[in-house]
Amino acid sequence: MSLRKDFSVSALVAGFVTVLVGFTSSAVIVFQGAQAVGANPAEIASWMWALGWGMGLTCIGLSLRYRMPVVTAWSTPGAAMLITGAAGASLPEAIGAFVVSAVLITIAGFSGLFERLIDRIPAAIGAGMLAGVLLRFGMDAFVAMKTQFGMALPMFVAYLLMRRLSPRYAVLLTLALGMTIAAAQGLLRFEGLTLDFARPIWTTPAFSVSTIIGIAVPLFVVTMASQNVPGVTVQRASGFAVPISPTIGWTGVATLLLAPFGAYALNLAAITAAICTGREAHEDPGKRYVAAVFAGVFYCLVGVFGATVAAVFAAFPKELIAVIAGLALLGTIGNGLATALARESERESAIITFLVTASGVSLFGIGSAFWGLVAGILALLVLRPRPPTAQAPN
Repeated sequence: MSLRKDFSVSALVAGFVTVLVGFTSSAVIVFQGAQAVGANPAEIASWMWALGWGMGLTCIGLSLRYRMPVVTAWSTPGAAMLITGAAGASLPEAIGAFVVSAVLITIAGFSGLFERLIDRIPAAIGAGMLAGVLLRFGMDAFVAMKTQFGMALPMFVAYLLMRRLSPRYAVLLTLALGMTIAAAQGLLRFEGLTLDFARPIWTTPAFSVSTIIGIAVPLFVVTMASQNVPGVTVQRASGFAVPISPTIGWTGVATLLLAPFGAYALNLAAITAAICTGREAHEDPGKRYVAAVFAGVFYCLVGVFGATVAAVFAAFPKELIAVIAGLALLGTIGNGLATALARESERESAIITFLVTASGVSLFGIGSAFWGLVAGILALLVLRPRPPTAQAPN
């Protein structure tokens, strides 16, 4: 079997780090989003079941289908939007809005409309946006030294040495060292941990004009603009020509099928996808899809155990996660900056895109990745050199 032949420990570790970073960075927002629409603890566990299986099966299925690393994720800005914008909506009404949003995502994907729009984005602008999205994670790897110098510095040194001696296993051994130091310092907290199976709970959707306008449409917009746009950029910046239309379409279908159980929005991952598409997953790009498959397997485990998995990931100190994520993304950040700055005619526009994206500014519930893209394209249109005018004959 090709998957068995392409297996590597580095891909397995990249898949684990992908889920570790994705879950610890935003799971609390998903919990709060579920609570905002009245979900009880059992229903929140059902949300994690639906999201875990949705992300897991789409990661596995799409990566095996295209033999390229396709990583999906829940919509973090979508969950944040639920916290602030779904007040007063009942859980059935929220579920109905998820269904409508999923239909819109499916149509935008399979119709090719989204791909036609994304194809108009210049490579330098897209790369600047990607570098801006990932910058905070790269910086946090060194910010962690302020609070956990004794763990962060040895991890950084170990990473540099392994990049020199055995690049394929740099992240694996750096993670192992970090966990060893954390355990020695008593920072790994697994006490009282129990694993309970999550049970899916069906909620019959209810539809209303107010929730379609107030929840479904904004959820669709922020998911496409703040999640799928940078997700596509990561794929292309890493050299993977994943078919965009069917990929987006299938995330919509998965959301549609699992929405009654709490899957509010699935989309292409951006930050976590960069871990699977980068050199740390495997030196051979043709074998990096295995990392995304393993990410899918770990996401399915999240689905099996539901909210209990939060306790497992919470056991890791935040500094360890920050360091391992930042180091795993160094290559992708560097490639993004190199592409963004390659053409002098587009350099200033790409820098504007990078800075706006990295600023973290959010307007109308839409994240900085989208606004960085808007600012960069606007700058490109204004700054683009005018074609020389023809001289009138004497």
